[in-house]
Amino acid sequence: MDLRIGIQNSPRELGFETSQTAEEVEQAVAAALTGQSPVLRLTDSKGAVFVVPAAALAYVEIGTESARRIGFVG
Repeated sequence: MDLRIGIQNSPRELGFETSQTAEEVEQAVAAALTGQSPVLRLTDSKGAVFVVPAAALAYVEIGTESARRIGFVG
């Protein structure tokens, strides 16, 4: 699934692909926004860990879990 995270006072967003489910990502975001966790911690599909302070989150866009197409789309 593709994720895009907007960070306050940053012109760029953080984008990566993760093997976590949409529900797992939503739970992690909710925990960070409600103060249960001081950071949002997510892992990409290659094993890299991304840690964003909860206070710096602007938005989190959760993409679809569909497989990518190969070839030309007409």
